[in-house]
Amino acid sequence: MMTRHCLVLGGARSGKTSFAERLALRAGSRPAYLATANMLDDEMRDRVRSHQAGRGERFTTIEEPVELSHMIIKAGATHDVILVDCLTLWITNLLIASEDVATAVSELCATLTEFKAAKVILVSNEVGLGIVPDNAMARTFRDLAGSAHQRLGEICDDVYFVAAGLPLTMKGDAPQMPS
Repeated sequence: MMTRHCLVLGGARSGKTSFAERLALRAGSRPAYLATANMLDDEMRDRVRSHQAGRGERFTTIEEPVELSHMIIKAGATHDVILVDCLTLWITNLLIASEDVATAVSELCATLTEFKAAKVILVSNEVGLGIVPDNAMARTFRDLAGSAHQRLGEICDDVYFVAAGLPLTMKGDAPQMPS
């Protein structure tokens, strides 16, 4: 069976993570949830706890804010589907750590191209639909995220855009989801 990697894009609170979770649960029996969030303040800790509570015990949670490619390979040894949430937090973490985002994205693309041990579902915020940011750092972030999405969209078999909880198939097969 061919492993089909997937990219799920959408705005904040669009329903993209819930959609990706449903895809993951339908795709495998041993799903991992690879979380990239750094819990730097109380509000973010509350968000993470809420997300974890909503997932319950359906997923094995793995936390890795920077070394995404390495952790995907490691998780593939024991899981048949890996949901990565989210790439924009990962890019933020790379920027904060003064890492080269373009190189990390290239490494991720190379990993996904060769990786067949498990299906990988990537979740990311589409940040390029609004106004042009008013500062250089925000514009750099938007540009890096947009470039990453383009590169990943090219190599992923399925790409979805979620708005108002509704998925739009941009590339690949329409998901067969219960209503």
